[in-house]
Amino acid sequence: MSGHSHWSTIQRQKGANDAKRAKLFTKLSREISTAARDGGVNPEFNPRLRLAVQRAKDSGMPNDNIDRTLKKIAGGDSGDSLEEIWYEGYGAGGAAVLVQALTDNRNRTSNDVRSTFSRQGGNIGEVGSVNWIFDNTGTIVVEGTDTELEEVALSAIDAGAEDVGDPYSGQLEVYTAPGQLEAVRAAMAEQGAKVVQAEITMRPKTQVDLEVSAAKQNLRLLERLDELDDVQQVYTNANFPAEVLEDAAAV
Repeated sequence: MSGHSHWSTIQRQKGANDAKRAKLFTKLSREISTAARDGGVNPEFNPRLRLAVQRAKDSGMPNDNIDRTLKKIAGGDSGDSLEEIWYEGYGAGGAAVLVQALTDNRNRTSNDVRSTFSRQGGNIGEVGSVNWIFDNTGTIVVEGTDTELEEVALSAIDAGAEDVGDPYSGQLEVYTAPGQLEAVRAAMAEQGAKVVQAEITMRPKTQVDLEVSAAKQNLRLLERLDELDDVQQVYTNANFPAEVLEDAAAV
């Protein structure tokens, strides 16, 4: 087993808030649109679209919203042409931060990301400065009791997983090779696991343990970045102290 920073858990918990959920649905629609434009509107032949649609469903996005987005693309509505950009940088205490954005205005997004890093005590880096710290990984999130998660952890490898995280806040992350994500999810679901999310993520190879003050500063940086309209995902290798996680969960 291996741990994770729990930043992803904080994101999921805060996503249950109505205002955050509306913003999440907008981001999910953008990912669906981009995937459909790049690879076609048939999920059967477009793995990126298939995963984007499944993630939207996992997040509670209504089917009508998903269908409406796909019909626009199928009908020839190109909408805004969105460019995918990755930003790399560091937060307080030397924690690596990786940001994925979809934008129709590179200058606007770059300015927003740079100013957010600066205001929150971080530093944006050059291309390649931190992306080597992360691996492209399939991540499956399972919910359950401690006993259920222990059983999932034991059976996940048999289902084709490469690794599992440590249970936290009623959830367990299971890691797969990107190309095995859907197969492992299906196998785990057949075993009775309550899968609540499955997506391709950037998983850190190593983590940086942070003191409380640096951890709080990093958490603010991650949250402010995640709130930017053009930002799709934010990843970090920060390992947060328990008290910081508890305070974040209570907000």
